[in-house]
Amino acid sequence: KMATRLTPLFDRVLVQRVKPVTQVGGIVLPESATQKSNEARVMAVGKGLRSYDGKYTPPSVAVGDRILLAEFRGDEIHFEGEDLILIREDDILAKIGGEAE
Repeated sequence: KMATRLTPLFDRVLVQRVKPVTQVGGIVLPESATQKSNEARVMAVGKGLRSYDGKYTPPSVAVGDRILLAEFRGDEIHFEGEDLILIREDDILAKIGGEAE
């Protein structure tokens, strides 16, 4: 739904952070004990970088992929009630559970 309304340009990727664990074995953790998660889910992807000959280099991630982000990267966006981050593909450290490209 959201990916059709907000499309990143070029090598940008729109992600949503995965909420950190707030309960462990029935124990609710206080907010001060939970860390900001570096894990995110890809919500939308741009076409990729354009080379000098005008062709696009496709991105190595796709909508739905789980990724690890660099800690202080990207622009935080609030869109249609959702907190999202717009990053460049270079700011992605790894795909979780996927094959290496």
